[in-house]
Amino acid sequence: MDALLFNIFLFIRNAVQIYSFLLIIYILMSWVPSTRETKFGQLLAKVTEPYLGFFRKFIPPLGMIDISPIAAIFALQLINRGIVQIYFMIRGLM
Repeated sequence: MDALLFNIFLFIRNAVQIYSFLLIIYILMSWVPSTRETKFGQLLAKVTEPYLGFFRKFIPPLGMIDISPIAAIFALQLINRGIVQIYFMIRGLM
């Protein structure tokens, strides 16, 4: 049971980390607008825009600077830390 719980924990934690990297890549691609028109850029947009769109509803751009991706990555890191805490809490109960 402990090994299964550990594997689930690692899978979720790695998925959150990979998604964070995808967000960073997508944000960096915005500096070169032509990269978003590539197939890779379109795929990243499909994966990341729904999540970023949620934060853009609440955090408007400041002039030409969009700070919603910073909040989105910060939220993902909080989720990641929460997952770690939940895992250790459950593991302590066993």
